[in-house]
Amino acid sequence: MPPLESLEKILGIEFKNKALLKEALTHRSYLNEYPSWSVPHNERLEYLGDAVLELAVTEFLFETYPDFQEGRMTSLRAALVNRQMLSKIAQGLSLGKFIYLSKGEAKDTGKAREIILSNAMEALLGAVYLDQGYGVIKDLVRRVVLNRLEEVIAFGLERDPKSVLQEKAQEKLRVTPTYRVLEENGPDHQKMFTVGVFFGEKMIATGTGSSKQEAEHDAAQNALIETVHKDKWE
Repeated sequence: MPPLESLEKILGIEFKNKALLKEALTHRSYLNEYPSWSVPHNERLEYLGDAVLELAVTEFLFETYPDFQEGRMTSLRAALVNRQMLSKIAQGLSLGKFIYLSKGEAKDTGKAREIILSNAMEALLGAVYLDQGYGVIKDLVRRVVLNRLEEVIAFGLERDPKSVLQEKAQEKLRVTPTYRVLEENGPDHQKMFTVGVFFGEKMIATGTGSSKQEAEHDAAQNALIETVHKDKWE
């Protein structure tokens, strides 16, 4: 694992209390293997970070878009702070390299990995808030979260992606997207689905989730990025 100073450089923040940063990156599973670990797990910081993140995003949307109604701002905020988006932001910061996990949890992929990353991202924000104050957290949220706002608006990610994809596909290609289950893995209580979204017989993107609906939602979102962002309507 790289030193935590490397993460501080990525964030552009030097922690006064290094133990807070260490706590933010400590998954509950790690304490099972190392019970004498010097800090608690990150779930309390995750709880705080979730609230701080919502406040910072809400304040930005309120101040920046005076013509937006409550419903529009709520949808945009939800698209910026959901698990999938926070996981992508965490990946962009290479956060996964710094999280203290048990050997078993370190092997997780798919949704389980996504949850670990998004929770650690929230815990990190909680730690920054406690260590540096609200001014610094506002700046960090603007740099690493709100820089995704243009993407959210451009791809219509604040709306149901299946509806947006259907509108776009019918407008551009006169086709209706269809969804097919490609794989089912895991026991019944932890089933993971992989779904493909198709234009006719051509598969455009895939998605995963713990239900078919969640996997379709993920596939549609990925298809929007593939088609709208890359302007590939063939």
